Order: sequence, then structure tokens, then C-alpha cells
Amino acid sequence: MEANHGQALRVGMRIVAVVFAFILCQGLGSTAFADNKSEAQAVVDRANATFTELMSDSNFSWLHGYIKDAKGVLIFPQVLKAGFFLGGSGGTGVLLVRGHQTGTWSDPAFYTIGSVTFGLQIGGEAAQVVMLAMSQKAVDTLFSSTVKLGGDASIAVGPLGGGAKGSVTVPTVTADFVSFAKSKGLYAGLNLEGSVLAVRDSLNSSYYGKAVAPRDIIMKRVVGNPDAAALKAALGKASAK
Repeated sequence: MEANHGQALRVGMRIVAVVFAFILCQGLGSTAFADNKSEAQAVVDRANATFTELMSDSNFSWLHGYIKDAKGVLIFPQVLKAGFFLGGSGGTGVLLVRGHQTGTWSDPAFYTIGSVTFGLQIGGEAAQVVMLAMSQKAVDTLFSSTVKLGGDASIAVGPLGGGAKGSVTVPTVTADFVSFAKSKGLYAGLNLEGSVLAVRDSLNSSYYGKAVAPRDIIMKRVVGNPDAAALKAALGKASAK
């Protein structure tokens, strides 16, 4: 009788332990989810600040002309001189794509960039980057899990200096992507050819509350987040023809 009672007690304790472990894991998962969502929103907010800063800088006046014809925009608030980024804000940015018919901008999808080469003249270990997708091919390649710039899609460095605002014609772009970069007040020397773009699924799922692919966010638009409104508005204002 006592043996049966002891066995029942041990079984009961194991059940309690399993339940406790489940609750603990759920709690830790919720915390991680919340942390990822906060990180995602921070990237969106910094992307908005980066885009606004470059658009207000006279050295990037050509950006005003090219963005009116861009099909998509990748914004990386901080690209560090390092190898491939698996995560973190250092090499993380957002992609937004303009709708063919409506002309409105999608909500952001999260990407990382890695293997960036810094020229001697950029004068720093980090840069702000705005990359324009000028062709449909550029947008389509971004639906893959990884994209190699200069391999899967061509990329060119955008022109610097004044001229675009007062110019009637913006120089024709033949590359799929055009990049603009700024580092510590300097404006040239960032070579993105050979760099790899990769989807950051963890931030995408956290920001939208479920697992979603970039195509779901930027083409099908099956999800949205109102906290991205400021960035979308900034792009809408800048790209209005």
C-alpha cells in the first residue's frame, strides 16, 4: 500500500515538473518574442531616421531623382565592417516595395547584409546605407533566402553631389540596384558588390506576430504593422512624382 502511495507521489511530482517546465518555456519564449519585436521596431525607427538624414543631405540630391523610379528600397541604418551578420542591428535593415498599381509602399521586411568592403576614403568602421531596387529583377531576387550583389543582381554606386533636384533628366541606371552610403560625414568608398543579403525570418515573424515570408509582406500584403506608418509616409512623400 505504501509502495503504491510512493509510486503515485513520484508520478505526480513528475507531472508537476513537466507542467512547470512547459510554463517556464512558454514564458521564456514570450520574452524572446517581445525582445525580437522591440528590436524589429528599433530597426524600423532607425531606418526612418537614416532615410530622412540622407534625403536632407545635399550630397545625396541624386537620391531624390532615382527614388521616384525605384521599385523598392533597402535601408540599413548601420552596416559594420565585418563578416556576414547572422543577427543583431549591426547589419540589419528593411526592404519596402512600391505597389505596381497603387504606388503605395509595403510594410517592411527584415534583411541582413554581410561581407561589405570599405574603401580607404570612407573614414570609418560603419556606414548608413540606402539601396534602391531599380528593376523588377532586383525585387524578385530578394524573394530568395540569400542574394549576392554583383552575382544574382548587379549593383552600382549612386552619384554624389548637387544636381538632381535642379536637373531635368536623371542619368539612366542600367544596374539592378543603386546604393548610397554615408559614414561619419563622408560619402564614398563603400563597395557592396559581393555582399550577401539574407532574409531575417526571426524579426519578420516577431514584427507581424506569425511566420511570414517577404513575399507575404511586400507583395501579397497579408500582414501589416501600424508602427511602420512613419517610414512608409516618408518614402511616399519622397517618391511622389
